[in-house]
Amino acid sequence: MQKRAKQLYDKAGYKVMATAIIFLIGLIAYAFLYSSVKSETYSISLFQLSEETIRSAKTVEDPIKTEEERQRVAAEIPPSYQFNDSLAENQSAVINSLFGYILEAKQPADKKSDKKPDIPKMVDTLRENLRLMETSDNGLRLTDDMLQALLLLPEETLLQVEQVLIGIVERELKEPIREEDVSSIRSKVEQQLRENQNIPATVLQAMITIGRFSIVPNEVINEALTKAQIEQAKASVEPTRILQGQVLVQEGQVVDKEVYRQLELAGMTEEQQDYKPFIGLLLFVLIVLGILIVVTHRANGTQQKKTTALLVIMAVLTISLTIMKLLSAVSGNFAVMIAFLFPTALAGMIVRMLLNERTAVYLTFLVGAIGGMMLQEGNAGTLQMDIALYIIFGGLTGVYLIEQADRRTRLLQTSLAVAVVNALFIGFYLLIGQSQYDWTEISFYFAAAIISGLLSGAMTIGLLPFFESAFGLLSTMKLIELSNPNHPLLKKILTETPGTYHHSVMVANLADASCEAIGANGLLARVGCYYHDIGKTKQPQFFIENQVNITNPHDSLPVETSRAIILAHGTYGAELLKKHKMPKEIVDVAAQHHGTSLLKFFYHKAKENDPNIEESAFRYSGPKPQTKEIAIISVADSIEAAVRSMKEPTSEKIKKLVDAIVEDKLKDGQFDECDLTMKELKTVKHIMCETLNGIFHTRIEYPKETS
Repeated sequence: MQKRAKQLYDKAGYKVMATAIIFLIGLIAYAFLYSSVKSETYSISLFQLSEETIRSAKTVEDPIKTEEERQRVAAEIPPSYQFNDSLAENQSAVINSLFGYILEAKQPADKKSDKKPDIPKMVDTLRENLRLMETSDNGLRLTDDMLQALLLLPEETLLQVEQVLIGIVERELKEPIREEDVSSIRSKVEQQLRENQNIPATVLQAMITIGRFSIVPNEVINEALTKAQIEQAKASVEPTRILQGQVLVQEGQVVDKEVYRQLELAGMTEEQQDYKPFIGLLLFVLIVLGILIVVTHRANGTQQKKTTALLVIMAVLTISLTIMKLLSAVSGNFAVMIAFLFPTALAGMIVRMLLNERTAVYLTFLVGAIGGMMLQEGNAGTLQMDIALYIIFGGLTGVYLIEQADRRTRLLQTSLAVAVVNALFIGFYLLIGQSQYDWTEISFYFAAAIISGLLSGAMTIGLLPFFESAFGLLSTMKLIELSNPNHPLLKKILTETPGTYHHSVMVANLADASCEAIGANGLLARVGCYYHDIGKTKQPQFFIENQVNITNPHDSLPVETSRAIILAHGTYGAELLKKHKMPKEIVDVAAQHHGTSLLKFFYHKAKENDPNIEESAFRYSGPKPQTKEIAIISVADSIEAAVRSMKEPTSEKIKKLVDAIVEDKLKDGQFDECDLTMKELKTVKHIMCETLNGIFHTRIEYPKETS
């Protein structure tokens, strides 16, 4: 699988591969979440019995019910009235004008004439003057007989009658009169006029007509204020909503027009399809992928490692979503929320062990957000915040408690911590909620929290080997397993080449300390050192550290043979490690720790016999170190061998030797293909000198005692 993936990567390139994987991650997330946001629809017809109880899938406003409620409230708002206190004076002025017209009509056209007054002409003149009052809204209706009676009344009496009428009208108009009260007040005025002795009988009916005419409403509705109050009352009405989860129709109930209308509003009829949730889900996926691109871009490592990281994220996300889907599928069979069984820290711990902390935190939040949608117990398109927070808190606990050098026992301890945090969250969930739980439910939720934590650790341990094998990744746990002295290959080195084993341990100490000082992977360097010279197990006696109490066999061999044996140990070691399916990083250490360096001793020996000998024939096949860890191992390997051969090593001698070896490798271009900087190389030299001084420290000579 790894070979095929590498071939595909080499052919397509990083950008194409990364884009394809990111697109697949988005497609997987969309596919799993599709059913969680899709509203359930029903095949329903009017006036038929419902086959099941249907609840609203979402909260929507019912505009018809809202408008009905607003109209009801508006109808209950009493009109606002405004009292016109000047109306009494106005009506008095109207009466005064009326009697003024009568007095004016009574004056003879020619005062010197002795002719009798022309009453019909006077009536016509008066009616013409009163035409405006007759055509008003209230309409003064005085007959010719009434006008004639008024005209025939003496002026003094006419003025007296006028004052009586004005007094009655003003008195009544001082009090508020609404439209509905006008009729009764007019009757009251009529009664007062009839009872007044000062009014001649001939003009009584005319006075009653004028009196009734003068009574008008003086407290009228303020239309603007009333309208504003109605609008305010309408605005204060909360929209009538069909609530999510509200029962719209019971099983066996007839689907009438009102029920069908509500089902349509909720978008739950088969003929309706709401595309908004799918567009919203697309936006969510775009956010997820956008952040993923940033996380990947800022991650350290080669493009190939970033591609592998994306594949790991895709696989872990798929596993997590599959578990969620299974829990969601069976959740309807339980009265409790079985979503709390989800292994909260699984995704975060796997990614933390295989990749890095930043990516693990991102994936934890992503799984929590998706879990809030997939594991919701309500309706489609909702976010179950309690589940989302449950996954996030448990996941972050797992991510932050895992150490770089965790063993299986430590991983189990971390899963126990996750279980504790899960249980604490369950306590928060139960206490802050408004629901009542019995002891059976409470026991289940706490048990689910503990199972979730333990399951996170157990599944992480179980899945890690598959991820390591499938993606060629080397986790901390795997490195610790490879460092176990009981490993078959380490046993082989120890039993067949004890000198090489001791040399490897010493090199491991140097490389580990140096890598840690510059932020490289010290554990990888240490384990790589344990296996870097395994090729020497083929012919151990030809390597000086294994030549104990024997003659150096190279003394009796041709230079070409010795050269071939020495140069072959790196290649043979890499092949042996591949045969035992060791991680690529460890194989690379065996193949690259000598780079293309020159086998100086045998080269110079051969040159004594043949000055024209090719230098390239005495160089290791390489390649040169490709990583910081292998470059540091190559320096530590050369320094340890050189210091071990020194007589009476001192700090000054060790420092000069370290500087010389590093300088030689620099000039030889052995660090050209790795990203080791000069600043880091300076730190490496300092750490190696300190470590060697600790190993080969000068003993203090104590003075001999004299008797």
